[in-house]
Amino acid sequence: MTFLLLLLFCFLSPAIFSADYIPSTLDGPFVPVTVPLDTSLRGKAIDLPDTDPRVRRRVTGFEPEQISISLSSDHDSIWVSWITGEFQIGKNVKPLNPTSINSIVQFGTLRHSLSHEAKGHSLVYSQLYPFDGLLNYTSGIIHHVRITGLKPSTVYYYRCGDPSRWSMSKIHRFRTMPVSSPSSYPGRIAVVGDLGLTYNTTDTISHLIHNSPDLVLLIGDVSYANLYLTNGTSSDCYSCSFPETPIHETYQPRWDYWGRFMEDLTSKVPLMVIEGNHEIELQAENKTFEAYSSRFAFPFKESGSTSTLYYSFNAGGIHFVMLGAYIAYDKSAEQYEWLKKDLAKVDRSVTPWLVASWHPPWYSSYTAHYREAECMKEALEELLYSYGTDIVFNGHVHAYERSNRVYNYELDLCGPVYIVVGDGGNREKMAIEHADEPGKCPEPLTTPDPVMGGFCARNFTPSGEFCWDRQPDYSAMRESSFGHGILEVLV
Repeated sequence: MTFLLLLLFCFLSPAIFSADYIPSTLDGPFVPVTVPLDTSLRGKAIDLPDTDPRVRRRVTGFEPEQISISLSSDHDSIWVSWITGEFQIGKNVKPLNPTSINSIVQFGTLRHSLSHEAKGHSLVYSQLYPFDGLLNYTSGIIHHVRITGLKPSTVYYYRCGDPSRWSMSKIHRFRTMPVSSPSSYPGRIAVVGDLGLTYNTTDTISHLIHNSPDLVLLIGDVSYANLYLTNGTSSDCYSCSFPETPIHETYQPRWDYWGRFMEDLTSKVPLMVIEGNHEIELQAENKTFEAYSSRFAFPFKESGSTSTLYYSFNAGGIHFVMLGAYIAYDKSAEQYEWLKKDLAKVDRSVTPWLVASWHPPWYSSYTAHYREAECMKEALEELLYSYGTDIVFNGHVHAYERSNRVYNYELDLCGPVYIVVGDGGNREKMAIEHADEPGKCPEPLTTPDPVMGGFCARNFTPSGEFCWDRQPDYSAMRESSFGHGILEVLV
C-alpha cells in the first residue's frame, strides 16, 4: 500500500507544480527557493492587554476555566486539564489548598447521558523570587484527569469540575484518535510554534480553527510570560530593556490569559506541547519549567519517560517523539537512553510514520539562532537517522523553512525533512535575515545557547566557511511570515 504525506503550510506561496499534482520528497531534492519578503505579512505583533475580554476571567468561584485536553500514549485514553480558583500575585502570597476541591470528569458518547466518571489529581505551583521589589505568584488549583477505556475515532462528551461543589463546566466534546495502523490517521494535524498572545496570535488561531484540525502540536514558546517583569512591565527584548534585573523575571498571569484565550480550541482538540526556551523561567531554588510542567498534562509516564520535557505518543499510524532541547541529551543522559528504547519499540508495520519534534532547529539558514543547537544535533542526529525518522518539526526561528531530505548537512534521500514553523505570532517579530546574505553571517563563537551546551559547530560548509555564500542546498524553501501548518497523511 502506498502512502503520501501531504504538508500544507499557510506560509507557502503557490506551488511550482500543476494544481492536480502534489509533489513528494521523491521529486526532490528541490532547487532552493526564497520567497521575497512581503512586509504586509508582518501583521500586529503586539500583546493583547489584560483588559481584552478574551483573556479576562469569565467564571466565578471554583468553576473550571482554561480547560484543555491532551493525548495519552495511545487512542484509548486522554487527559483533561483545567484550573479552579484565582491566582494570586504580590509580595506575600498564600497557595490554595489543592485538596480542597475534587478533580472529576463526567463523560460519555451521548451528550445527555454522561454515564462514566473519572477522577484525577490536582496541584498548585508558585513562581517565587527572593529579591526585594519583585512580586511572587501562586496559581489557581490545576487539575489533571486521565480518562481510559475509550474507543478509537469516537466522539465523547464531557464536563469537568467538582459536582459536590456545584462547580462543573459546561459540556464539551472531543474525538479520540484512530487506532494505530498503517491505514488510519487523524484527518488533520495543526503544527505551530512560538505562539505568544498577540493580535497576530489571534489571527493564527482563527485560521487554525478554520482548518478543523484533529490534533495540534505546539513546538515550544507558549505564553512569552518571560518578556515581562513581575510588575507587568514588558518589552519585545527583555535583555535589551531590563539588563540589570537580579534574575530573569516573568509575569505569570500571562499564562492564565493564554489559557483563557485558547480554551475554545483546547477544550475540543488535543494539544501536545513541548518546551521552548521561553518556558525555562528560572526562579527561587533554581527551579525551572514550573508553569510548563504544571499547566499541561503529558503522557510522559505512559511512554516510559521520567520527565515532562520529553515523551512520545501515537496518533493513528504516526509515532510522535517529542524531545527536550533544554535538558541533558548526550549519550550519558536519561533522555538519550529513553529515546533509544522508545525508537527500538516502534513497530513500523503499525505506525509507518515516525515524526520527531523539539524547539530549536538543526537545519535553518536564518541568521537568528543560526547553528545554535549544534551540540544537540551532534548528540542525536545519527540515532534519529538510523531509525528512519521521516519528518522533524521545529520552532524557535520566527519564520518558515522546509529542508530537502538531509543528514549531516549532506543531501540524503534516507534523511528526514526538517520543517521550521516558528512564528505563530509572538511579539518578538519575524526573522528576516539569512546567514548567507553579505554581512549577515554571525561570529561562530556567538552562536551557542549556554543552556544547551558549548560550541559544537565544527562541521563547516563545503567551502570551509561557517556560513554558506548562497541559500544552502539543504534548504528547499524559506519564507518570512507568521502562521501555522497543516499535516495530512493521505492513504
